[in-house]
Amino acid sequence: MSRTLQPRHQTLTVDVGGVKVGGGHPIVVQSMTNTDTADAEGTAAQIAALARAGSEIVRITVDRDEAAKAVPHIRERLLKMGVRVPIVGDFHYNGHTLLAENPACAEALDKYRINPGNVGFKDKRDRQFSAIVEQAIKWGKPVRIGVNWGSLDQELLTRLMDENSKSAAPKDARAVMHEAMVQSGLLSAERAVELGLGADRIVISAKVSTVQDLIAVNFMLAERSNYAIHLGLTEAGMGSKGIVASSAAMGIVLQAGIGDTIRFSLTPEPGGDRTVEVQAAQELLQTMGLRTFMPIVAACPGCGRTTSTVFQELARDVQAMIRERMPAWKRQFPGVEGLNLAVMGCIVNGPGESKHADIGISLPGTGESPAAPVFIDGKKAMTLRGPGIAADFKAIVEDYIEKRYGRGEHPASPTSPVRS
Repeated sequence: MSRTLQPRHQTLTVDVGGVKVGGGHPIVVQSMTNTDTADAEGTAAQIAALARAGSEIVRITVDRDEAAKAVPHIRERLLKMGVRVPIVGDFHYNGHTLLAENPACAEALDKYRINPGNVGFKDKRDRQFSAIVEQAIKWGKPVRIGVNWGSLDQELLTRLMDENSKSAAPKDARAVMHEAMVQSGLLSAERAVELGLGADRIVISAKVSTVQDLIAVNFMLAERSNYAIHLGLTEAGMGSKGIVASSAAMGIVLQAGIGDTIRFSLTPEPGGDRTVEVQAAQELLQTMGLRTFMPIVAACPGCGRTTSTVFQELARDVQAMIRERMPAWKRQFPGVEGLNLAVMGCIVNGPGESKHADIGISLPGTGESPAAPVFIDGKKAMTLRGPGIAADFKAIVEDYIEKRYGRGEHPASPTSPVRS
């Protein structure tokens, strides 16, 4: 039985540096730098790369005085590059001090991330949490209350475990941990509201590193509040493991209509491209039909009928062309992100899939005639032959985009990020 997306969980709208999070606005993609924030040049360069890849919010570590002092310089560098992405400061342990002693940092950031598990301990917890919230109020900034099971409030967890052990029907330890995470987030949010921070300036996240736990805690959060929710599988891992785990967990939660902003917390290869996590997040939202970021390229997986690598090479080249050209295309051709392409490898499904796409090509499989029919808007338009098939097809795609979207026939996607 097929399932449709559930209606979005109704949350408050939070304005993060002009990007609307929650309130039924499009689900926002965000990412985080892994540079030393004290290196203003390197951090600004990575933020710019993440933003150009499609990250709509970027978080940076603010862990010491040198990092805090670099934040306004990072902002200046980004503005000179024409990059206006909102920047979130990630604070642990000493955020109250860093914000108070570095007002230029407090002003330059667009949001503060507070971890209630390590904002302070015992009698210092409320005092130091309150100090960060008061800075947010002073500078008109929203906050993310980011609970993480690796740094969960141990006093709260211990109390709930003790209460559970005395219960007539005790729950298992994992269920108590879920409850502790949800309570940590909600109690912290309630305290922030008591201090004067508007509920519409609060985003909550509950980060875990296993799929079923992420599903459980976010369903609980959605049932018990209307705060905007950030989703992410923390410490998701490297490569396909991290992508599959994050997609499985967040896909189920998003399918239920829960989640207003997401991040893929992928471990990059040594020296690897940080923007992979942005691409993965976009692809999850697009394949689920929740956002549209760039043209989709349908391509067959290959089989014994497709011993040639021509269709694989063309699919790869077309995908690379799209990623390279999208920044310019989006400025010139509103709506181009909704384009559908097909690069197929043989006669079995090639013509049919190509007819369903806006532009499709069916390359010859093993033993087939060395001809490649091209279908445009469902009709066969031409047949390509010879060694220049790849270049010819890419030229056809460019020409189609210019003719179809250059005349303004297709308005910008209604799922584009909403800014004030």
